[in-house]
Amino acid sequence: MQQFYTIGLLVIANIFMTFAWYGHLKLQQINVISDNTPLYFIILMSWFLALPEYCCQIPANRIGFEGNGGPYTIMQLKVIQEVISLTVFTIFVTIFFNGETLRWNHLAAFLCLVLAVYFIFYK
Repeated sequence: MQQFYTIGLLVIANIFMTFAWYGHLKLQQINVISDNTPLYFIILMSWFLALPEYCCQIPANRIGFEGNGGPYTIMQLKVIQEVISLTVFTIFVTIFFNGETLRWNHLAAFLCLVLAVYFIFYK
């Protein structure tokens, strides 16, 4: 069960973080915020979105870490997090930024990530 909690929390955390990092670009694109919006406001808005990310990321790492009785090593946790992060980012970009398309080199990069997961779990 710890595996599912860990992965679920990591997915939720990465959804919040992707919106914190890139959501303001979409808001600017659709004229919700302007080019003249102060950077400090954008940073504060992003921090507000990053707080729930931390509220999920930290428990995910604590629950998932083998040192706390979880199923994953710290290296495994990091690679899993990176794969989830790039997956969430790709979905976000293809949905919210219509000009971005997936190309063969993106798929090749994802294949490399799948291989990274394989190798990180290889005994």
